[in-house]
Amino acid sequence: MTTSHRTTTTAAAVAVAGLVMAGVQFGGASVAYADDVPPSVPPGTEASAAAPVAVKQDSPRLKLPQGGTLAPPKVLDLVEVVEDIGGEQRRQETNQTVMMALQSEVLFPEDSAVFNAQAAARIQAIGNEINQSKATRIRVFGFTDDQGSYEHGKELSKKRADAVHTELAKTVTNPGVVFDVRGYSEDYPIADNSTEEGRKKNRRVEITFPRGS
Repeated sequence: MTTSHRTTTTAAAVAVAGLVMAGVQFGGASVAYADDVPPSVPPGTEASAAAPVAVKQDSPRLKLPQGGTLAPPKVLDLVEVVEDIGGEQRRQETNQTVMMALQSEVLFPEDSAVFNAQAAARIQAIGNEINQSKATRIRVFGFTDDQGSYEHGKELSKKRADAVHTELAKTVTNPGVVFDVRGYSEDYPIADNSTEEGRKKNRRVEITFPRGS
């Protein structure tokens, strides 16, 4: 679980939106979080998946059964992701939550859970934003790449999440605040562990809190 430091500049943004109206999904995007269970294979690529079936627009099977009703219209969350060029810091924002992901090497030396000189300032800046949003439930999740044993990754990712939690607690002053702190080792990768670039993205700490009004 090696780490390295890279200097980054500027930011790039990607926005994805989905809309579901009258019970029919026209488009959308799903966002994976640490407490979601990802599918074993991407939908549509299973061995059982087949070519689209021709549909007749006057087919009785497309009609609502007698007494049936459509689901109410629903607008899905708009998801915006802003990441610096090196990917050392990534901000993912929806209508309801903000998630900040920091690569481990910008916070810690290699295979360590002790902050480097620049880490505290990064965490304090996030803590100030949490104060402004008046958030009272904060998730701090640590992750590693798949190098080394799973058990070591579990311990290291939890220690790093604990270190971030401790620093956040010095800054966050919202009354009644509750932290959920976990370490997930190599579970829930966001990039390909077969490359160093991917492993760098997977070695991270995520801080998630409700978006302010």
